[in-house]
Amino acid sequence: MSFLAVWFHCVNHLRVKWGIYEMVAFLGSICFALAVIHTFFVKRFQHHALRYRSGSLGNNFFHFLGEIEVVFGVWAGIYLLGIALGSGPASSLKYLNSRSFVEPAFVFVVMVISATRPIVAVMERGIHLISSRLPLPRGVAFYMTLLIVGPILGSIITEPAAMTMIALVLWKKMSAKSMSTQLMYATLGLLFVNVSIGGTLTPFAAPPVIMVATQWHWDFQFMMSHFGWKAILAIVTSTALVAFKFRKELSGLPVTSVQNSVPYWMSGIHLLGLGLVVMGAHQMVLFAFLFLVFIGFTSVTREYQAELKLKEGLLVACFLGGLVILGGGQGWWLTPLIAHLNDAGLYLGAICLTAFFDNAALTYLGTQVPTLSDGMKYALVAGSVVGGGLTAIANAPNPVGYGILNPAFGEEGISPLRLFSAALGPTVVAAIIFWVF
Repeated sequence: MSFLAVWFHCVNHLRVKWGIYEMVAFLGSICFALAVIHTFFVKRFQHHALRYRSGSLGNNFFHFLGEIEVVFGVWAGIYLLGIALGSGPASSLKYLNSRSFVEPAFVFVVMVISATRPIVAVMERGIHLISSRLPLPRGVAFYMTLLIVGPILGSIITEPAAMTMIALVLWKKMSAKSMSTQLMYATLGLLFVNVSIGGTLTPFAAPPVIMVATQWHWDFQFMMSHFGWKAILAIVTSTALVAFKFRKELSGLPVTSVQNSVPYWMSGIHLLGLGLVVMGAHQMVLFAFLFLVFIGFTSVTREYQAELKLKEGLLVACFLGGLVILGGGQGWWLTPLIAHLNDAGLYLGAICLTAFFDNAALTYLGTQVPTLSDGMKYALVAGSVVGGGLTAIANAPNPVGYGILNPAFGEEGISPLRLFSAALGPTVVAAIIFWVF
C-alpha cells in the first residue's frame, strides 16, 4: 500500500468518526506540519528582522522566530493552547503530564557538561595524538580523525555529548574562516550523518535505539553484529570520500598544537562526572542531582573553566521538548503507515520520514505496532539512523551541532536546503551499506 493511500485512509477515518480525540490528534498534525515548514523559513525571519531598528520589538520578535531551536517549542505551545480551548485546560495539562521529558533534560545536562573546557581540551589532545600517527597531510589526518573517531565515540559517551565536542572543535576552524563555505556545508552534512549512525555500536547511546532496545531485547552483541560494524564502515567510507574531494583545501588546514592549560586531573574529574550522568541517563532525578553537584564544582574551580553553555543547552532542550509534545499526536497516521509497508518500503520510508520527523519518536511508534517482524524492526531502526542527518530535526543531537555551528555560517546562518544537499551523499553511502551488507 502506498504512502498516499494510507494517508487518505487515515483522513477518511477522521471524517467518518470525528470526536475530541481525533480533533486533538489532527490539530497536533497541523501544528507539527507548520513547525516543519517553519524550520525552512528561519533564514527569512532573520533577514526580515534586519528591517527593524536593532533592539526594537520587531527586531527581537523576528529574530526569535528565526531561531530554529525555538520553532517546535513555539508550535508546541500553540498546540497546548488549542487543546485547552477545545476541551479545557485540564485536558491540556493531562496531555502534558503524559509526555516524558527525560530525553530533553538529559541532552541539556550532557551538552553543558561535555562542552566544558576540560572535556573539550582532552578530546582535542586525543584527536591530535591519533592524527599525528597517520601517514597523511596533517590537516587531512586531523579532519578524518575528528569525523571518524568522534562519532564512533558517541556509542560510549552518547550522541549528544559526541556532537557537542566535535562541533566545538569544528567551530574553532569555521569561525576562523579556515574552511570554504562549500567545505563547511560538506562537513556539517557529514557530521550529522556520522553522529546519527555512530551511536549504534551500543544499545544506550543513540536515541532511536534507546527507544526500542529494552522492549525488543537488543543487547551489545546484537547491536554490534547488526549495526555497529556497518556504521564504522559507512563512517570511514563517507569521511574518506569527503576528505579526498577537498584534499587540497584540507592539506592547508591549520592544525595548531594543543596547550596543556587544563590539568589532566581536572579533565579526569569532568569525564567521571559525564560518565556518571550517562549511566543515570534514564533517571532524571539522578542526573539532575549530579548536574547540580557539577555546577557547584565548576564554580569552585573557576580558573580552569570557561563560561558554561547554559543558554545553548536550554535552546536545544526547548527544541526537543517541543518535538516530544508534538510527536505524541502523530501516531494516528504514522502507525498505520508503518504497519502497511514491507521491509524495503519501511526502510526507504523511514529514511524519508526521519528527515521531517525525529527518528527517536519514529522508532518509539514502531514499538507500538505488535505485528512488526524482525526484518521490519531492523528496517525501521536502520532507516531512522541512516536518515538522521538530512535535517536539523531528524536526530536529537542535530540541534546541538546546529546551535553551536550556526553562527559560523554568517548572519543568515545555516541553509536547510544546503544542509540537506550536503548530507545526501553520506546518507546514500550509509543507506547502501546498511541494506546490502
